Amino acid sequence: MNTTTPSPSPEGSDAGTRRLAPDACWELLAESVVGRLAVIVEQRPKIFPINYVLDGKSVVFRTAAGTAFWGSVGQDIAIEADGYQADSQSAWSVVVSGQAHVIVAPEQIAAVDALGLEPWQSGEKHNYIRLTPGSVTGRRFHTTRPGVWHPPEFDPATSSFQ
Repeated sequence: MNTTTPSPSPEGSDAGTRRLAPDACWELLAESVVGRLAVIVEQRPKIFPINYVLDGKSVVFRTAAGTAFWGSVGQDIAIEADGYQADSQSAWSVVVSGQAHVIVAPEQIAAVDALGLEPWQSGEKHNYIRLTPGSVTGRRFHTTRPGVWHPPEFDPATSSFQ
């Protein structure tokens, strides 16, 4: 019995994946405003959608005093953002990971507010969190045309040979 995954076509292989330089990652992050916050809470991974701004080479977001806040403060966290460019049929993903710190200094909060950091969701979001990066990684890849990854039809007559 064959338990391996079918081999992808060359257009769907890792050959089309490019690692992005850190500067390219920051440029893509600057073009986006929505990402996913990844934290560990009670030894379990949690993912939260967030909107963010860049403040130099750091990522800043606002949150209420809930799970995202308590899972972030003083912890190693990650923020992922991604996008798709239809004209080039390419997609990208960038991950920034590092330490999260609460911004408390009024002048720093004012500076971040001046960058346009406003919560998208209603409710009080008085906590400003800065992700100071330890690593920034990214990749860009071409998307496959529709139908490339459909598995072959199951044929009971030949299933014992697969």
